[in-house]
Amino acid sequence: MAGYWSGAQIYIALALVILAILAAVSWRGRKQEPPQLSKLAAVAFALLIAGMIFGERRAIGYILLGAGVALAVVDMYRKNKKKRD
Repeated sequence: MAGYWSGAQIYIALALVILAILAAVSWRGRKQEPPQLSKLAAVAFALLIAGMIFGERRAIGYILLGAGVALAVVDMYRKNKKKRD
């Protein structure tokens, strides 16, 4: 088998098998539906992804990453405040 596959292909195949096993285990163990992402958290996530995409332009990338982190912190604060009330 190793003669037909390169080392990188073996690692990719192994990673896919491990991911499939982890997905099957997490899917079987799920008894309730996961909580939905809030709108603020979704915007924060989108800003973080955009910051990573525009990472080549450091100023724009860092601004987007910073805004995403700030919104995520605000969202966590609001969720914890709701739990305490």
